[in-house]
Amino acid sequence: MSDVRGIRGLFVGVRYLGRGVWWVARRPRQWVFGMVPALIVLVFYAAALVWLAGRADELAVWVTPFADSWEEQWRTVARVIAGVAILVAGGLVAVLTFTAATLLVGEPFYERISERVEESCGGAPEEPDVPWTVKIGRAVRDSLILGAVAVAFAVTFFALGFVPVLGQFVVPVVAAVVSGWFLAGELTSVALERRGLVRRERFALMRRERPVVVGFGAATFVTFLIPLGAVLVMPGAVAGGTLLARERLAPGEPEGPGEPAEDGPVTKGDVSAQGEH
Repeated sequence: MSDVRGIRGLFVGVRYLGRGVWWVARRPRQWVFGMVPALIVLVFYAAALVWLAGRADELAVWVTPFADSWEEQWRTVARVIAGVAILVAGGLVAVLTFTAATLLVGEPFYERISERVEESCGGAPEEPDVPWTVKIGRAVRDSLILGAVAVAFAVTFFALGFVPVLGQFVVPVVAAVVSGWFLAGELTSVALERRGLVRRERFALMRRERPVVVGFGAATFVTFLIPLGAVLVMPGAVAGGTLLARERLAPGEPEGPGEPAEDGPVTKGDVSAQGEH
């Protein structure tokens, strides 16, 4: 029964991404507004990935000195695998840190989108009185921690990429799950920080809804792998993360509030009775 609930939770998580994308799709100005910081960060990340791809062969030779004495065909196979693993590891680091970097650069943008989502669902809670210097410091610290974790996982998955079968089939799935978990942590942070929750408290709440969180994050991770997917989906992912935080993670809040039909000021009478359970 627990397995069935876990699988159901994964699909519920995927649905949160769909709901977030639908929310911004009905509000084109919010969508365009939310793409601005993602485009800025994308330019820098694209340049870094192009640089990495252009030097993948050299790096593959550098990380496989043990293959120098092998027969040419096996040396070529080892270095092709190494080159692919380097690109996969670079992509993994990029996807994991892209969200953190974009949220850091575009904090005012995504704070506003998140607030609009909450207003459309009945109202956003009053933010705790925290100095902006403390908020920026927390954001930078959390981004650095996530970056270190991303590099650690990238190195691990890079090494496992050399294992036949495991590296080609199992590792990508595990990478999507792990990456999805941390992506969900970043995307729900805006709404949960508004409720005064720090990183450790946020992840403790996420563990209680692990299948839902993983489903949401893994679906976001996959869409971010699509060319320009991160830019196009980022506003919807923030909206979906806000809905997930509000309905599933935030302590003491009801699940599944509805949305008003129009993108305008919200009153209590605008909230529908529809919900997601």
